[in-house]
Amino acid sequence: MSSPIDEYFDAALELVKSSGNLIKDHVTGCKVFELKSCDIDFVTEIDKKVEQTLIDGLSEKFPSHKFIGEESVADGAKCILTDDPTWVIDPVDGTMNFVHGFPHSCISLGLVINKISVAGIIYNPILEQLFTAKKGQGAFLNGRQIHVSQVKELRNALIAFEAGTSRDEERTKIVFENYKQIVSKGHGVRSLGSAALNMAMVALGGADANFEFGIHAWDVAAGDIIVREAGGVCIDPAGGPFDILSRRVLCAATPELAQEISKVLCQYYPERD
Repeated sequence: MSSPIDEYFDAALELVKSSGNLIKDHVTGCKVFELKSCDIDFVTEIDKKVEQTLIDGLSEKFPSHKFIGEESVADGAKCILTDDPTWVIDPVDGTMNFVHGFPHSCISLGLVINKISVAGIIYNPILEQLFTAKKGQGAFLNGRQIHVSQVKELRNALIAFEAGTSRDEERTKIVFENYKQIVSKGHGVRSLGSAALNMAMVALGGADANFEFGIHAWDVAAGDIIVREAGGVCIDPAGGPFDILSRRVLCAATPELAQEISKVLCQYYPERD
């Protein structure tokens, strides 16, 4: 017998797949964009259309549900997370990639209940990568179950890591220091340009860990449940419990790897969502 989460998820998945067509229409890039917080933080009309499509469709089916959307917050909406079912939306994660035509952008949609992610969808329509998870039911890529790697030591780990979309001088220094630490101690570093897709790579077992400072709830809500359902862990980069509103994340294949990385990282604490 299906649960309410199954019903919510099925409706969301249909909407996400449909919204993906808006991104597919710009496979070679989207040259019309606006600046947000700085000269490398972009928004396009497609971001806004995808988010509105998801909010309208889900609101119609589930009128009592709440929403936290990247573009709605950018336009002045409050980022408030209660215990109620809340859809946390990044309509185009990897907007810089989307603008340039680099094919690693995705729709990231997480369902959070009682402040915990219980379902997640990460969809890259350009490469037809559909990552999904529901609490207690495993994680999947295009319908095939996926699992994290079993890497326990940084010296054997491939780490997904981003510079981010901030010119803040203090944060930039920490990014460079952490890059140096990971390059000197790990197997290597990879950057897809999308927080959600980096987390999906951990769930897939392609990367062994991913961390970032300065992300938002909409970047990680879906990735959190997908990584956990694939057998991995999500924690705070300092080693404590993960907080979806903290703008900090460290996910890894194993608790041992997560804790080792947390001891190596230079920490940065952005203003909370």
